[in-house]
Amino acid sequence: MKLRIATRGSNLALVQTRWVGRQLRTHFPDLDIEEVHVKTTGDRIQDRPLAQVGGKGLFVSEVEAVVVRGDADFAVHSLKDVPGDVPLAEGMAILSVPVREDPRDVLVTIDGVDLHSLKRGAKVGTTSRRRVVQLQRQRPDLGFVPLRGNIETRLRKLREGQCDAIVLAAAGLARTGVLRETPHVVLTPEICLPAVGQGALAIEGPLSDDALRDRLRAIEHPTARIQITAERAMLQKLEGNCHSSIAGHATAGEGRLKLDAMVASYDGDRMLSATSDTYLDLASPDALARAHALGEEVADHLLSQGARDLIRQAEVEAMRAQLTSN
Repeated sequence: MKLRIATRGSNLALVQTRWVGRQLRTHFPDLDIEEVHVKTTGDRIQDRPLAQVGGKGLFVSEVEAVVVRGDADFAVHSLKDVPGDVPLAEGMAILSVPVREDPRDVLVTIDGVDLHSLKRGAKVGTTSRRRVVQLQRQRPDLGFVPLRGNIETRLRKLREGQCDAIVLAAAGLARTGVLRETPHVVLTPEICLPAVGQGALAIEGPLSDDALRDRLRAIEHPTARIQITAERAMLQKLEGNCHSSIAGHATAGEGRLKLDAMVASYDGDRMLSATSDTYLDLASPDALARAHALGEEVADHLLSQGARDLIRQAEVEAMRAQLTSN
């Protein structure tokens, strides 16, 4: 049988897609995999922050459209790029969530120093408001500069001295094999809470294709699905968007599921946090429902503290910043 996988053409996207293909072949050795490469608007425009050209959803919607048209059977996305405020195309769903990589962020420098050892006024490259507002709480003296491009481009900009440090997702560095050879320090969730879904993959396809669903079920990872269900339920209830500084990190172990979350103002002056946990049996038929309920409970805690106003204000501030930069 042949399966066509829609994917972006970046090195990381191809590494992830080929990993999925290998996982499927361990269960179905005779499977023939074809890659359908998609160059998205987000890949083409590298001189502006993603939020100014449509947000991370650009990486998903244009790849998704290839599957909807029938030119591919399913798509592989980085789950953190799948928007929480925009539904998938009609008839489409996340059919499988494979095992999750490390969801944390890492600080990358030439010599591997930690955040508190960076020189005063050091330039840190990142376009993520989530990262900026959390790291400036630890080091208010640091300067943050926009950083677009794939992993290789960002590392090159660091080597050229355009930044003193850059912040990247540990998962991307690990999957591409760069983590072992790159001086870095892991940013613990206490310092920088990860993005919702970071480190996880989303395999999207049509709900109506039962044969495809059966095959993709073979590489589903129940714990990863539980974690992202809680995180995305929180994000969706908050109605977070690409301008929002929102973080969510779910951990599962010893029969419990815990979710830590954060919402901050655009400038980081106000930061709200909430955490909760629940008993969870992964084998229980209501496990996903309990994870979803936990996500909504944590969102309710944030909303009661004024999260909705911070999210709306952040959107206004982001638009104002965009107009100023233009």
